[in-house]
Amino acid sequence: MLDIPGSQDPPSFDPPPEAAAFYADSLKLLNEWDIPYLLSGTYALTCHTGVVRPTKDIDIFCKPGDAPRLLARFKESGYDVTVEDERWIAKVWSGDNFFDVIFNMSSASIPITDAWFVEANTADVYGTTVRVTPPTEFIVSKVFIQDRYRYDGADVAHTILKKHDQIDWQRLLSLMELHWEVLLIHILNFRFIYPTERDLIPRWLFDTLVERLHAQAELPAAKVRICRGRLFSPRDYLVDISEWGFADLVGKGMDEKHERHL
Repeated sequence: MLDIPGSQDPPSFDPPPEAAAFYADSLKLLNEWDIPYLLSGTYALTCHTGVVRPTKDIDIFCKPGDAPRLLARFKESGYDVTVEDERWIAKVWSGDNFFDVIFNMSSASIPITDAWFVEANTADVYGTTVRVTPPTEFIVSKVFIQDRYRYDGADVAHTILKKHDQIDWQRLLSLMELHWEVLLIHILNFRFIYPTERDLIPRWLFDTLVERLHAQAELPAAKVRICRGRLFSPRDYLVDISEWGFADLVGKGMDEKHERHL
């Protein structure tokens, strides 16, 4: 069992009392239903690394096919629900408080599957024993968060540092197959941050990715000019799509006219 350091409940997150009551009731309900789920986000980070920091909500992961049932159950229980983007995220609300229900990564290319539930990591949160996103999948959930106002690269580096022996590196490569360059970016980031700990990442993985990079360098440029920046941040790379003529790879269900002023 993975316990959040120092307490059965999150020691330093300090959400408002009404928010804490909402989260506690939600986790209790989730454990009563026959819908597999994982607790992720800041709580999983604390479990895996010991890093404690304030958080505004909780993140619940479930399979795409289970998301409609889970949201319907919360609606039947008196909570409001919104679907932010049918490709990957919804929210459950109690007044102004909410939590995310995530069933795919923001890249819309890595859905949560049964394989995410094979490894059992648990923690006691708000008096309820919950399953926590395993280290391998937790890294995948963080690598695309590179926005003007939020960058989760430190979470990736700290998870590798603390849980390298529990990471399924072959599975991590498989999950990141479509976006292997993003994985390489984070591996290089780790090697720079912790030069004396480089061996914590298997050499075969580093060599495999570098070999791919060399092979890619020999290829001609693609005929379609695309910008993949919006996998990281929908707002920061909007100008590339709206004014500079690049094809969009992914959109995140937003009002683009509004986003241009953010």
